[in-house]
Amino acid sequence: MPSNTTAPPAKKKKGRRARLIVLVLVLALVAGVGYGGYWGVSTVRGSFPQTTGTIRLDALTGPVEVKRDADGIPQIYADNEADLFRAQGYVQAQDRFYEMDVRRHTTAGRLSEMFGKSQVDTDAFLRTLGWRKVAQEEYDKVLSAETKKNLQAYSEGVNAYLKDRDPADVSVEYAALAFTNDYTIEPWTPVDSVAWLKAMAWDLRGNMQDEIDRSLMTSRLKPQQIKDLYPGYPYDLHQPIVDRGAVDKVTGKFDPDAQPKGDDTTSGGTGTSGGQNGIQSQLAALSDALDEIPALLGPNGNGIGSNSWVVSGNFTTSGKPLLANDPHLAPMLPSLWYQMGLHCRSVSATCRYDVAGYTFSGMPGVIIGHNNSIAWGFTNLGADVTDLYLEKIGTDGYVVDGKTKPFVTRDEVIKVAGGDDRPITIRSTEHGPLVSDRSTELERVGQTAPVGNAAPDRGTGYGVSLRWTALQPGKSMDAVFALNRAKDFTGFRAAAKDFEVPSQNLIYADTAGNIGYQAPGKIPVRTKGAAYDGTLPAPGWDSSYDWKGYIPYAELPYEYNPKRGYIVTANQSVIDEKKYPYLLTRDWGYGSRSQRINDLIESKLKDGGKISPDDMQTMQMDNRSEIATLLNPLLLKIDISDPQVREAQKLLEGWDYTQEPDSAAAAYFNAVWRNVLKLAFGNKLPKELRVEGECINVRVADTTGPVDEQNKLVPECGERDPDTAQPDGGDRWYEVVRPLLKQEKSEWWNTPGDRLNAATETRDQLLAQAMKDARWELTAKLGKDVSTWSWGRLHQLTLKNQTLGTAGPGFVQSLLNRGPWNLGGGEAAVDATGWNAAGGYDVIWVPSMRMVVNVGDWDKSRWINLSGASGHAYDSHYTDQTEKWVKGELLDWSYGQAAVEATTRDTLKLEP
Repeated sequence: MPSNTTAPPAKKKKGRRARLIVLVLVLALVAGVGYGGYWGVSTVRGSFPQTTGTIRLDALTGPVEVKRDADGIPQIYADNEADLFRAQGYVQAQDRFYEMDVRRHTTAGRLSEMFGKSQVDTDAFLRTLGWRKVAQEEYDKVLSAETKKNLQAYSEGVNAYLKDRDPADVSVEYAALAFTNDYTIEPWTPVDSVAWLKAMAWDLRGNMQDEIDRSLMTSRLKPQQIKDLYPGYPYDLHQPIVDRGAVDKVTGKFDPDAQPKGDDTTSGGTGTSGGQNGIQSQLAALSDALDEIPALLGPNGNGIGSNSWVVSGNFTTSGKPLLANDPHLAPMLPSLWYQMGLHCRSVSATCRYDVAGYTFSGMPGVIIGHNNSIAWGFTNLGADVTDLYLEKIGTDGYVVDGKTKPFVTRDEVIKVAGGDDRPITIRSTEHGPLVSDRSTELERVGQTAPVGNAAPDRGTGYGVSLRWTALQPGKSMDAVFALNRAKDFTGFRAAAKDFEVPSQNLIYADTAGNIGYQAPGKIPVRTKGAAYDGTLPAPGWDSSYDWKGYIPYAELPYEYNPKRGYIVTANQSVIDEKKYPYLLTRDWGYGSRSQRINDLIESKLKDGGKISPDDMQTMQMDNRSEIATLLNPLLLKIDISDPQVREAQKLLEGWDYTQEPDSAAAAYFNAVWRNVLKLAFGNKLPKELRVEGECINVRVADTTGPVDEQNKLVPECGERDPDTAQPDGGDRWYEVVRPLLKQEKSEWWNTPGDRLNAATETRDQLLAQAMKDARWELTAKLGKDVSTWSWGRLHQLTLKNQTLGTAGPGFVQSLLNRGPWNLGGGEAAVDATGWNAAGGYDVIWVPSMRMVVNVGDWDKSRWINLSGASGHAYDSHYTDQTEKWVKGELLDWSYGQAAVEATTRDTLKLEP
């Protein structure tokens, strides 16, 4: 599922206008905020939501009640569906409209209208992708009449809130914009809601970055080395989600209860095997352009994912299923999620909703949660639903099978706050938009690229187009409402069929005691089969590389009441590729988290044990490091002569591999792991893969001089080879390193050394050097006394306001942002507080919410959000859930009317 912001202003030059915005906001805050954090009524409190009393709305047809608990979480009660969704729109706009507005400007490629010329390039790329255009097509041509009615009702509720309100009364950010921009808030439309699903699909799109990275690696690495860095999924160590069920290769029909037949594999080469060397800088430019698109849910890569698991009532203390879910997305403020309940006062054929859970502000319905009959959760499936095509282009069009086809073009105008309009022309091929048109450097994508012998005549270069399932109109919005209404597994699967993008793992439980799993989504079938697996760009001029449709829904993996009694999804492989005839992807998560959850469940069930809700909650906070179980025993065997490095090494003795915030061992081990990756791979990867990170002091100078000069620290960034990169340290790297640790000698252990350290030739030499470097890195960061070290001091979370909280000076950020918090957990742990080894230890993705659903006894369910219900800084519900989230605590989740009444603090009546 969810860069750390929804739509930040430019990362580089902000320009005079942005500085004025910040200055105005600073002055407003100085005038209106006391040191203790109390805001002046006229500036800030005026935008806080009204939560008691009565408000009359012309859009309503009947009375609605909004009941909020002590945490500001609303439960809405209405007599008909239209009023229910009108009230949802109104309440979400009360708490989160600025967030909603920034999101819709992002998805429409209109950020320049809010933030000026710094966003023009981003807008141009987003217009090229055409998220808003596709959303409009979905609304006009694909979505059901009922879904459109719900979307329209939601929009009416949002607009009822906006009516007669000045922007400054909606959110304090608009007060800042008003001094430098004639920006006005536009009415909300149904398509604004639909477009958000495109942003969600973008950040969960699968392996596009891996496709680019593998291409870039060919500039420095041999095919076998690239294979080393992208190992196959370890089926012998980490079990997939589904262990039964496949398409019968004799009948061609899917049999979920059959043992899979056959042992074919779709492994193979690519259609561009000889042609990667000539397009390195151009593909790197494409990668950079992709990075400029706001990552609305989180940094794309191994961290994007989630945990979910469901346990049958046969194995629980309650006798009913238990379901847990925690999506791993970007830490943002406010949180991506908005908790609420949507209740028809009397559930009937004309008012069918009685559902609660996590919603997206700006979109009606509940995304993850439960109704009175079923519960469901999501994790990212990670199917390969994108392909990059090299296009043979000319002035008249592009070539396919020797014939020139004309581009499909459209002209658009980007409006710029405080600047001139910027017209752009967007060109598309039959594969998709020509993304290489979006910068002068990208215009040269593929230049002089020899693509095997497929195009020996091509000397003037290639374009690059993007084929992506989300650029075709789909029915995912229909699926949201159908999930909310589903009463059994049949209805659940029928709803999932329409959840086409992004492709997710859906888990299920119901009050009858059933559990299940479904892999939905539009997942392409590639015509080249074993000859092309989507892992590298394809030659667009050869139609044999086109898709030939999608895997039939009936033949996608699913599971219902498996004998083992539980189902775990955590972005691992869905099914062993040798037992399934379709290629889902080559780029799974590698199963560290999923296998740990499987092991934890098995340990609880051993000898007839049962699992309780408390057990589920404890499992969510499990922070054991899998790579430590492999690497730590070797580190302890290294003979260390330097007494100060030996002092650090002793921290690892007796360590149980848990990563608690106060653990000195976890701090040192993760620093060693980071330095192992840097030494073993950092000087071997091409510069185009380099992730810009912090400058860290790691190397030890000669200690023979004066005491004051001993252990002098040298900035690593000053010595970094500009032609190299660093790995990010995700669980793919666990599988890269696992076999290498068994080899005392390998080309990967060879390092050239530098002016301070000798070259290494063996595993133990490199590990010793990594331990030395880690010691001095942490000395610089945490101090010389190892007894004062802790993982949490390195591994910190800061929640940042969406826009000005990421770009303003420190004073503004301190007013709008919150934190830092010292966290436990870590990369690829179940408590997945992810960090990027190329850039430091700061937390860059998190369990964005956690829930444990007690199926059937709904009021004993529990939930927590990363921040709080409100998007208004200094509202009491801005970050009131964060401290509990940090500690692993969950809130009681009231659902039934009596439980809601008992926990209600504020009641707002909405009347016609």
